[in-house]
Amino acid sequence: MTMHDSNQASSGVVGEGGGLDRAALDHTVFSLVPRAELEAEGPRILTAGSGARVSDHKGRTILDMLSATTRANSLGYGNAEIGAAMARQAEVMQYSGSGRFLSEPAVRLSEKLAQLAPGRLNRTVFVSGGSEATETALKLARQYQRESGRKPRAYKVISRWNAYHGSTLGALSVTDWLGIRDIPDPRAPGHSFVANPMRLRNPYGLGEDEYEDICVAHLERQILHEGPDLVAAFIGEPIMQANGAQVPSRSYWQRVREVCSRYGVLLVADEVISGFGRTGHWFACEYFGIEPDIMTMAKAMSAGFAPIGAVMTRDEIADALPIFRHVHTFAGHAVACAAASKVIEIKERDGLVERARRLGDDFAAMLREAVGDLLIVGQVRGLGFWQAVDFCRDRETGAPFADDTVPAIAAAMLDQGVLAGAIGTAIEFAPPLVTTQEQLAECARALVNAIEKVSREKELKL
Repeated sequence: MTMHDSNQASSGVVGEGGGLDRAALDHTVFSLVPRAELEAEGPRILTAGSGARVSDHKGRTILDMLSATTRANSLGYGNAEIGAAMARQAEVMQYSGSGRFLSEPAVRLSEKLAQLAPGRLNRTVFVSGGSEATETALKLARQYQRESGRKPRAYKVISRWNAYHGSTLGALSVTDWLGIRDIPDPRAPGHSFVANPMRLRNPYGLGEDEYEDICVAHLERQILHEGPDLVAAFIGEPIMQANGAQVPSRSYWQRVREVCSRYGVLLVADEVISGFGRTGHWFACEYFGIEPDIMTMAKAMSAGFAPIGAVMTRDEIADALPIFRHVHTFAGHAVACAAASKVIEIKERDGLVERARRLGDDFAAMLREAVGDLLIVGQVRGLGFWQAVDFCRDRETGAPFADDTVPAIAAAMLDQGVLAGAIGTAIEFAPPLVTTQEQLAECARALVNAIEKVSREKELKL
């Protein structure tokens, strides 16, 4: 079939987007978007942006309250400083290879990360994104347990229900969210899951504190069940994304830290979403007062300007390995590292991490005042610039909606020009750190309007 024939055969919607609509439908795979939805509504193609606003190929301007859906665009769009830093580095040397050689920007960045990271985390392995970071962390944990002689046979990794750690095979093996794990089954062996702390509702109908006790006990029991000498690591997101910004108590993470230390299990903190200011702290581990053995990061590390991720660990873990048997082609890419260094510089210079903490509290208060008393709102929760509104069809029991109510609210917000995320039972907000207080208020108003619209259509009591 010729390209002309292919275009004629397309059944997609071709409206204001013209050729871009058709090309996207005919030649591009949209992950996680059903084909029927694409053909009915047309593709979404972003073309330009400035600050917290972005434009699509049909000329519509959108207030992005989700940092480009993946929460990576932590400085919004169109930052000329970062673009210039990348261009300067590309002119000098764009790529140094990986493994045997490192670029100067990678070395400088690793030095800066050592200053920012919690506790004794001091050594960095660079990768290209979050899934690669998870893969690297798990390999590092297993190789350390063997090379150090502490647990020569340890290969097992424990994760949690509703966890998300990436979409490559190793990362999928510790993932239990988004439905991306189902078709690739069976996954790699040696992985198991324990209960995760949840706000508003949990599988046993317990109070939040009582359920957290169960979660910690479950972890210890699982380590004993799997055999402590065979368990290399436990991996967890400090704040889980499943059903929107699940912030556990400080006590939960401190007790998890104690259990892992007791059995020589390395604690891997997945800061891919929560790192680099999202929670009003450089890393969420600071909020919880814990030092992980290994920490992963990506996304906001470069504010979405270049694919980059990293894994950090302590000196004694890195030094136990005579050689780290691991490589990624674009690990420590010079231009990506230059972008990340400039992002950190801007966030420090402009006080954006502290600002996210302060305005995050204001935003949470706006959301609670706007919708907190509505009968279909079960909870407003979050930390810093990561907030969520969890919905329920029965406020007394916290039972969630089983239909499309939550996605419909997100869609109604987008109709008003505000991008938010439907994530399970909740609507999630993760705005760029440069978002203004006026834009946060605009988002809160759009949420109220969207809830009222969907409630009228579905005859829901507010």
